[in-house]
Amino acid sequence: MTSDAAVEVRGLRVALGDQPVLRGVDFAVAKGKRLALVGPNGAGKSTLLRVVAGLIRPGAGEVLLEGRSLTSDPWHARRAIGLVAHHSMLHPDLTARENLRVFAGLYGLDGVAERVEAGLRQVGLERRADDRAATLSRGMLQRLALARALLHNPSILLLDEAETGLDTRAHKWLLAALGERGGRTVVFASHDLGFVREVADEVAFLRSGRVAGRVDTAGLSLDDLGERYADALAARPAERAGQAVGLAG
Repeated sequence: MTSDAAVEVRGLRVALGDQPVLRGVDFAVAKGKRLALVGPNGAGKSTLLRVVAGLIRPGAGEVLLEGRSLTSDPWHARRAIGLVAHHSMLHPDLTARENLRVFAGLYGLDGVAERVEAGLRQVGLERRADDRAATLSRGMLQRLALARALLHNPSILLLDEAETGLDTRAHKWLLAALGERGGRTVVFASHDLGFVREVADEVAFLRSGRVAGRVDTAGLSLDDLGERYADALAARPAERAGQAVGLAG
């Protein structure tokens, strides 16, 4: 195991029915780092995040969160992880405040009222606190989902295309939540290379359920990143395997 890894994935395999989705995925993310998962539709990005979040049980392989097995210590995983999915997964008939209260209760948090109000302020929704989620815009729902994900102050944040379709203000709040480097570990899936270049420390390229390459973003321009992505997806399987090992080191 990588001693400073916040997230470590070993040999993950997932199939939906007879269709393989993840075909032996391995990677590690150091504490405080931000890893972007980039790949075409169907590459396995969302499935991979759902496995790490404990929502899907893999057919084979292992997930370690801060050195603890997700399978043998799921309670630690629940406390360590905050998840913002592509869909908000909020209850439409509850108000913004009520949604946060429900999740605070599920986490068994103390100081619920103070946490909820602080969360609403953090994402700029205090004036909409008593509005039902069904009446909120897409950007507001994603801000509320972010507040929910951060409510228990997780050390690991998982984002599944959380920036997609956000308005300018919501996008600003998301970037602010990711603002402190060296703090929370982030693993996120995105199709937006501009967002990836702005946020990520490293990028893992996925294709057909495998890691096709991995690069550090330091010193890379957006054009450079696009070229690396194209190269990773164009390489033959044997070349991709070698590339993934070489770039990860």
